[in-house]
Amino acid sequence: MTSSTVRELSVGSVLDVVSFEVEAGKVREFAKATHSVDPAHTDKEAAAAAGYSNVLATPTHVVVAGHHRDQKQFTRALGLAIERVVVGSVEWRYARPLVAGDRLTGTRRIAEDTTREGKRGGTMRLVTLETQWVDESGETAVTQREVLIERGA
Repeated sequence: MTSSTVRELSVGSVLDVVSFEVEAGKVREFAKATHSVDPAHTDKEAAAAAGYSNVLATPTHVVVAGHHRDQKQFTRALGLAIERVVVGSVEWRYARPLVAGDRLTGTRRIAEDTTREGKRGGTMRLVTLETQWVDESGETAVTQREVLIERGA
């Protein structure tokens, strides 16, 4: 698949919608993987002492949603050549902390889709995706923005 493929989606389009539960076991795995020393990520009593209703998710926990997404489908829909794509940046804006037991639904939209000349020549395509993660009450818990860069051939 190359970037010359007809793009099915445009800025503002919904790319996908996924749901998942913040699981205490996954929170512990992320805490270990990111070398977190905060016991609020691994111990329910420590989390309660810090004012949380359950173990506190790590700051990047919503990346677990990648396991629930059809990565091939979304790159195909965007017309991206996956072998030339790198992640340029990811940022998270929290409206509230996430804790084990939260059930989140993320709606990922295309926020920007631009091209520019690379510093070493060739054209790069930059696709900015924004996911709004809402909880079961419909309130936004986290907004995630990521920039995908498709390097020139």
